[in-house]
Amino acid sequence: MKNRGTGIAIGHYPTGQNGGGDPSQAMVKIQPDGSAVLTVGSCDLGQGCKTILAQMAAEVLGMEYEQVKVINHSVDNTPMSSGSYASRVTYVDGKATVEAAENAREILFQVAGEILEASPSDLIIENGKVFVKGDRKRFKTISKIVEVATYEKHKQVVGLGHFMKDFSKPDPETGECDPFCTLSWGVSFAEVEVDTDTGEVEVLRFVSYYDAGKAINPMLVEGQIQGGSVMGLGAALMEDLHPYYPNIEHQPDNLSDYSIPTTMDIPDFEALIYECPSTEGPYGAKGIGELSANYPSPAIINAIHDAIGVWLTELPASPEKVLRALESQ
Repeated sequence: MKNRGTGIAIGHYPTGQNGGGDPSQAMVKIQPDGSAVLTVGSCDLGQGCKTILAQMAAEVLGMEYEQVKVINHSVDNTPMSSGSYASRVTYVDGKATVEAAENAREILFQVAGEILEASPSDLIIENGKVFVKGDRKRFKTISKIVEVATYEKHKQVVGLGHFMKDFSKPDPETGECDPFCTLSWGVSFAEVEVDTDTGEVEVLRFVSYYDAGKAINPMLVEGQIQGGSVMGLGAALMEDLHPYYPNIEHQPDNLSDYSIPTTMDIPDFEALIYECPSTEGPYGAKGIGELSANYPSPAIINAIHDAIGVWLTELPASPEKVLRALESQ
């Protein structure tokens, strides 16, 4: 017999290292051709941080995203970064990137002010040009300003940025502290079908709805949610590094024996983005990487319980475990 059930899981996840103290730095150099080079230390694991950080720098500098080149391939030649973990790169490296771009823009405005005979505070930057506020006819291109800075003013238009959330020690009496950069929220919903004769579980429908603060690049955020949800599905139903734990015998030692979801295992799926901007995050952004993988598994387990009335307390929910749970009932 096949029984259907639905389950839901909800929770939150911090952005950045617990307690603070995980710095990132960035450097932005504006080139004489009007482009920019952003140098950061965080690596791109497939989450798209090079795209996101380039977008942020381009926004500050009034240029197109394609005009920003991101360099992060060697820690020998890049500024400090604590690393790509703790769902921190968009927030922490983003803050450092924005500061570096703003710093470079200040130098650009200083030189532009001399050329345009205007105060730097009266300048704005848009579409690759620096304008005098209220007079769109008075402008110079970014490339021309950097050319003057390089060949006449003997200046490099280079900005530096740094961000680290200060350590937050708990109050010895109340335990109160401020340990995270920000918190993201998420919810997963699963509909499953359980075969009570074989113990097999099939996920029929899956919905994930996550708070990205501000989705700097909605397509990449949706991809994060999709990827995390598939990882959660694998953890819930397939992946088992120690099937007879604590005995390590029969441990899979190759990718043929270690099962993970394939495209054939992906159910009807929806990835939804909710935006509750962070008050301190770059353009309101929050971290969403690990969050997206946390709630699919409990949602699926809750759905199995709804379908057959028993709780499974160990992952993955293999057919053997489902049948044993039914027998114990």
